[in-house]
Amino acid sequence: MDVDFVYLASGSPRRRLLLSQIGVPFQVLSVAVDESIVAAEAAVSYVSRLAEAKAAAGWHKSAADGAPSRPVLGADTAVVLDGAILGKPADGADAQRMLRLLSSRTHEVLTAVALASADGVVSRLSRSEVTFREIAPREAREYWNTGESLDKAGAYAIQGYGAVFIAGLSGSYSGVMGLPLFETAEILRSAGVPCWLASRSVGERDER
Repeated sequence: MDVDFVYLASGSPRRRLLLSQIGVPFQVLSVAVDESIVAAEAAVSYVSRLAEAKAAAGWHKSAADGAPSRPVLGADTAVVLDGAILGKPADGADAQRMLRLLSSRTHEVLTAVALASADGVVSRLSRSEVTFREIAPREAREYWNTGESLDKAGAYAIQGYGAVFIAGLSGSYSGVMGLPLFETAEILRSAGVPCWLASRSVGERDER
């Protein structure tokens, strides 16, 4: 049986944009999940665990609130260099440190997407490699001043000003943004959620 919409357990405007891009009707569901890294936890395990935790938390919250029973989508992204996870920068100095580490290097971006439903929680993983050109210290400071890197894993946004740093990409552009659309469509289809049904979220008004 087809599902008319899903819940998106994420406050990320990028994930909302990407889910709208493939025409999946959704409602945003706010959840609180501890994003701390467990000691000796591998990056793959980390992003998969968080994506599944967000989806599960959303499922339990919607049930507790008496909301319509719909699948809940969760996702998490990590920028990984030499096995170390580069999360969201704490401040400008931290952001510039990350950019210096990424400068003239190829790093990995992992994004896990999970779907919680009455059948349990299933997840998929997207792996991409991103190569940066050299970033001068002044550029790193100027980029921080744009405000773009504040809430981004690895302190950059591929879809924004940070695109000027990227010399090469192997993998999923949408996965680097935060929601791999191939894997997302596959996991939704398996739960009876079709794509291409809407161009905006449920209840959103056309303000043109």
